[in-house]
Amino acid sequence: MARNSNEWTQKIMALVKAGNVAAVTAQVRVAPTVADLKRLQIALAAPGVPAAAKALQAEVAEQIVVLSAPRLHRSP
Repeated sequence: MARNSNEWTQKIMALVKAGNVAAVTAQVRVAPTVADLKRLQIALAAPGVPAAAKALQAEVAEQIVVLSAPRLHRSP
């Protein structure tokens, strides 16, 4: 059974529309992949998104950088 690659983004956007910024920030910090964050970044930039979502764009951009960076060490 294939996982819907857009499922996480849809759930986060539901939180954004509900106005739960704290929950969105927490979820962004534990995002599954960079691709999920990039999809969220595109969704937050879409017209018609609540004004609170604009503040989340910086958090998403920061997490993309963090997840994209090479790891500093290897696990044993």
